[in-house]
Amino acid sequence: MTTFSVDPRFMLQTSKNQHQHGVVVEEIEGLIRIYKDGCVERLPIIPNVSCTEALGLRVTAKDIVIDMLTNLWVRIYVPCGPQKLPLLVYFHGGGFCVGSAAWSCYHNFLASLAFKAGCVILSINYRLAPENRLPAAYEDGYKVVMWLKQQALQITSEHSWWLTRCNFLSFFLAGDSAGANIAHYVAIQLGSDPATFWKPLCHKGTILIQPFFGGEVRTISEKTPQPPCSALSLAASDTYWRLSLPLGANREHPWCNPIENNAVKMESAAIPATMVSISEMDILKDRNVQFCAALSKAGKVVEMVMYRGVGHAFQILQNSPLSQTRTQEMMAHFKDFINK
Repeated sequence: MTTFSVDPRFMLQTSKNQHQHGVVVEEIEGLIRIYKDGCVERLPIIPNVSCTEALGLRVTAKDIVIDMLTNLWVRIYVPCGPQKLPLLVYFHGGGFCVGSAAWSCYHNFLASLAFKAGCVILSINYRLAPENRLPAAYEDGYKVVMWLKQQALQITSEHSWWLTRCNFLSFFLAGDSAGANIAHYVAIQLGSDPATFWKPLCHKGTILIQPFFGGEVRTISEKTPQPPCSALSLAASDTYWRLSLPLGANREHPWCNPIENNAVKMESAAIPATMVSISEMDILKDRNVQFCAALSKAGKVVEMVMYRGVGHAFQILQNSPLSQTRTQEMMAHFKDFINK
């Protein structure tokens, strides 16, 4: 499957030549197109930025490659100062199909979060669908934690600048939207292993921001009309699942619908406390609330926070005064959670 990106300066020319890839068979407007010949086109709706871009805060950021073959890499954010800090592994959103650890919205959000919450953050650039359907992203997440464990066991001079700042006994998984889905399933994988296997890492908790789940039966919030500017529509959600789930699977697959089809794993895995951040105007609101209830029923500690008046991905894509206020509230909640 071929992948290419489009420079907006050449959009007109590209449009005239699109016939060379055949008809468009799947599309999320402004984000991604899949052509009949299998070619994948991702549109640069959000710019990629370097790790040093506009870091006005007292935060250092660098990129480190984990696997050149699969382009698995991390962007690490470390607040300035001598003290050891909680360690947060973060997975970006994008329906498993778009997004990057280099997207400007994530770079700005995570640099600010590292500073305000007082934590070291590893932002993961994982493989995307449809070229790499699930479980590729889950495998990348697990590989990152395994790599992190190895680095913590043998701190080298190359990585000492950030490893010496980490409190490995205070290790968290986090993510938003599809990234929250990844964080949840990586948490289940970690919780299925003996805790001693992950020493010196101690998984203290997971933060899920508007986790991306679905199902064949529609919820009320999914059927509620969304404004045109919404970051996630029902049509886009369905397309993301068609492109990311294994071929032939529907939205009842346990990776999409963990409530109906993954309850046994949630009960048996040693999952630590989970904070679930829900947006009141999000189509995922009902599923997120149901997910919290399922976690609680499985005997897990869950902390649900509802952010009123805002929609999906407000913390990275919306700049209204209300969104900015809610984002500051969210960061304060995260700080409290990781420092309990």
